[in-house]
Amino acid sequence: MTQEDLALAAHISLSLLRKIEQGTCVASDPVLDAIAAALSIAPSRLLGNSGRLDGRVHDAMPALREVITTYDIPDEGPVRSMPAFRASVTGAVQKRLGAQYVRLSQILPELLGELIRGVHEPGDPAGISALLVATYRAADAVAYKYGYLDLSARLIELMRQTSTVAEDPLLSASTAYVRTEVFFATHTYQAGLRALESAIDQLPRKPGPLCLGVLGSLHMRVAVIAARAAHTDTAMAHLRQARQLGDQVPEDIYYGTAFGPCSVRAHEASVAIGLGDLRLALSLADDWSPPLDMPAGRRSGFFIDLARAQLWAGQKDAAFESLLTARRIAPQHTREHPWVREDAAPAPGQ
Repeated sequence: MTQEDLALAAHISLSLLRKIEQGTCVASDPVLDAIAAALSIAPSRLLGNSGRLDGRVHDAMPALREVITTYDIPDEGPVRSMPAFRASVTGAVQKRLGAQYVRLSQILPELLGELIRGVHEPGDPAGISALLVATYRAADAVAYKYGYLDLSARLIELMRQTSTVAEDPLLSASTAYVRTEVFFATHTYQAGLRALESAIDQLPRKPGPLCLGVLGSLHMRVAVIAARAAHTDTAMAHLRQARQLGDQVPEDIYYGTAFGPCSVRAHEASVAIGLGDLRLALSLADDWSPPLDMPAGRRSGFFIDLARAQLWAGQKDAAFESLLTARRIAPQHTREHPWVREDAAPAPGQ
């Protein structure tokens, strides 16, 4: 694109764009968003390692807290139609999968507030409840990644409460998948293992890819947390189950979670690292790389896992290249990942 093309697409003046590129003018947040939207990229791609975007996320947290604090006594306001709700929630889910946390933090308070109002009105409570659960999950992704663990835990509890209204066992099972974050954050792997295995036992076995996809994602998640708990046999058994189910369904998004053969392959590295099997973790990248159509957060997660295995194996240059790859794929996800912060930190005295 020429400067003229970009200015036109972003609905800003050519002179302003030139000043921003020359560094004589700092783009305001709305202008930054407009340029990023015109380029079909996340704003973080334009700012690199700047902490400015992180500040925007942190600034949005009070509004998010306020909305969920009043979930049972919502304020008055408009409630859009179900088709409009579905479109907005689908967009939020795509931003979550793409690790676009800044954009999410800007749209979530208003969207959540309107969905909460919609749940309390006559009409389709089950349908709106399912959309609300998906939006709570998007909000949890932001809260969890940016270290607001108390807010994350609260959002997960609201997901669990709301999913019962929808009366959809697959939705409840997908909530159990997300709840595992609490156990990862507190290192209570045994409890997480019990919770996920209970969710698997309670999930009705129905034909069709939706049920298989949700069931497979649970087995995939159990394998990771069992590895963290040092239960090798359990981890490998659930990983085998995930592989078998992954071979029966196409790679897709099932109730908000990516699952299929490639997702299982990406998780094998995390399982291997949890078990301390560096040989297996490193061998996974010898002849395979996450496909481009896999969600950005999951693709970057694979390279973050690989970087940790490479670092532990003494391959520092390779680990650094893997982290650079992860950052190119999903800058915000990579920057906020605790393993990245640990692995990129200088050694004491350096």
